[in-house]
Amino acid sequence: MRVLVTRPEGEARHWVQELRRGGFDAQPLPLIEIAPTADTAPLAAQWRQLDAYRAAMFVSGNAVRHFFDRKPEGAAWPARTRAWAPGAGTRQALLAAGVPAALLDSPAPASAQFDSETLWQEVAGQVDPGDRALIVRGADSQGASSGRDWLAGQLAAAGVQVEIVAAYQRQPPRWSGEQLARARLSSGPPHVWLFSSSEAIANLQTLLPGHDWSKGRAVATHPRIAQAARRAGFGVVCESRPSLDAVVAALESFR
Repeated sequence: MRVLVTRPEGEARHWVQELRRGGFDAQPLPLIEIAPTADTAPLAAQWRQLDAYRAAMFVSGNAVRHFFDRKPEGAAWPARTRAWAPGAGTRQALLAAGVPAALLDSPAPASAQFDSETLWQEVAGQVDPGDRALIVRGADSQGASSGRDWLAGQLAAAGVQVEIVAAYQRQPPRWSGEQLARARLSSGPPHVWLFSSSEAIANLQTLLPGHDWSKGRAVATHPRIAQAARRAGFGVVCESRPSLDAVVAALESFR
């Protein structure tokens, strides 16, 4: 079995190393590229007023890293501002960035899903009408802030003033001819695609329009991603929690 890891390059390298330690022939094939935003002024502005927010929610580890890359010299995380993370990877990134664990909120490790819906169950009681909340996420390839607005909608319905800032930019990958050929030859056994983003699947369809994925096998780390893989035509799709042990168990089911 060969596992194709489609996360952005830095994350893909980590997953490839861990899966290889588990005995899998894992190979990186990133389907999203991460780049800094062209205009960093909004990030600097948010750092200057961070203590005015009741909470700041980071959609991913990339959001954390790029936001903290713009931290002014001498600045520290405000003592009254909660930091919200939808999953374990984002939580670890916040801890590594220096956010105190006592100010961090994320779904419990045993949660069925790691997403905004599960996070909201944990943090809904922290905010009151009139509070302010910041959502730190990515921008699309045109530089426009993009992402799911579900949590922003819940906050607004609770009377919270929501502001959104883009900390990084997501772009389709620029594949070489060799990578395109490798993807074409990976549309059936013994290959398994590991998807952690619906956007990655959309980029794959753009790179290989009309390709037949009916014999393709995939592990998807969220039900929405699994639905996107099935819509793309993948014949066998296994849903998994995004933790390493859960992904390994899902991959084992293909043996």
